[in-house]
Amino acid sequence: MSINRRAALLGAAATLATASIARAQAWTPDRPVRIIVPYNAGGITDVISRGMAIGLGQALGVNVVVENRPGANGTVGTLAAARSAPDGTTLTMGITDTFAINRTTFRTLPYSDENDFAPVSMVTRVPFALMVGSHRRDITDFASFIREARREAGGMTHASWGVGSSSHLAFEFVARAQNFQKLHVPFAAQAPGMQAVAAGQVDSMMLPVGGAESLARDARVKIIALAHPTRIELTPQVPTLTELGVPLATGLWLALYAPARTPPHILARLNEAVRQGMTHEQTLAVFRQQAGAAEHSTPAALAEFARSERTQWGNLAREKGIIVE
Repeated sequence: MSINRRAALLGAAATLATASIARAQAWTPDRPVRIIVPYNAGGITDVISRGMAIGLGQALGVNVVVENRPGANGTVGTLAAARSAPDGTTLTMGITDTFAINRTTFRTLPYSDENDFAPVSMVTRVPFALMVGSHRRDITDFASFIREARREAGGMTHASWGVGSSSHLAFEFVARAQNFQKLHVPFAAQAPGMQAVAAGQVDSMMLPVGGAESLARDARVKIIALAHPTRIELTPQVPTLTELGVPLATGLWLALYAPARTPPHILARLNEAVRQGMTHEQTLAVFRQQAGAAEHSTPAALAEFARSERTQWGNLAREKGIIVE
C-alpha cells in the first residue's frame, strides 16, 4: 500500500472516530430517564440506584427516576427493562443475582443477561457481612460460629432474600468451605430476613454490610466476618473471610445496563454520564453509607467481569442443585 493511500485511510478513520465522539457528546435524552430496579423500595439495589440517579441526572441534564418492579428474584423488572425501547431512556440496575446467578438457578429464565442487554458501566461493589442474631450468646466470633454450626443437629438456620439469591449462595459458599450443615430460611426480600435474625427467629444471614451494621449498632446482631478483599472503615474490627481462611472476597455488585440494540453513540454518552455522575457528592455519600466505592468501568470490562461471576456462582449453584421452582 502506498504512503498516500495509507495516509488517506488513516485520515478517514480519524474523521469517523471524531464524528462518533461528537455524536455521543451531542446526544441528550428528550425525556426523563428511568432506572428500573427489579427489587423492593428501601433495599440495597434501590438505595444505590437512587443515589446514582442524582449524579446521572445532573450529567445528562434530565431527571432520572427510579421505578421499582420487584418479583421473582429480580426477573420481573429485568424482563421489563429488556423489552424497553433501546433509545437510552430506560436502564436497569443489574446485580449479581439478575446478571450472574438467575441464568443457572431458574429452570426457564425469561430474559438473556447477555443477549438482551448492552452493558453500560459498573456502579459499585458492596461487601457482604456474615451476621448472627444477638440471641446466639454462644457465638462471639467466626471460630465460635463454625464450632456451633458443626454442632447443630438440624443445621444452622440462615435467612436470605430468596432461593438462589446471592445472599443464599454466599452462605452456601461459607458452609461448603467450613464443612457444616445449614437450614435455609428464604424470605421474599432482604428486610424481612434481617428482621427475623434481629428478632431471634433465625440464627444468621449474609447480606450487604450497610444493613447489617445498622442492626449491629443497636446490638441486635453481631457481624462476625466480611466478604471483601480488605477490612473496611465502616466495620474496622470485623475480619474478612479471606483472613479467616475462606476464599470469598466478593459481595454484591451493581451495574447499569441498557436494552440490547441501544445505539453505540448513546451507550458511549451514558457511560460518560455515569463517570461524571460518580463525582456528585450526594451520589458518593450514598455509596459511602453502604460501604461501596464508586466504580466506573468500560462496557467491555463490565461484560468480562460478569462472565467470570457467572462461572463462579453458576458452578456453586449446580454443585448444590439449587433450583428456583
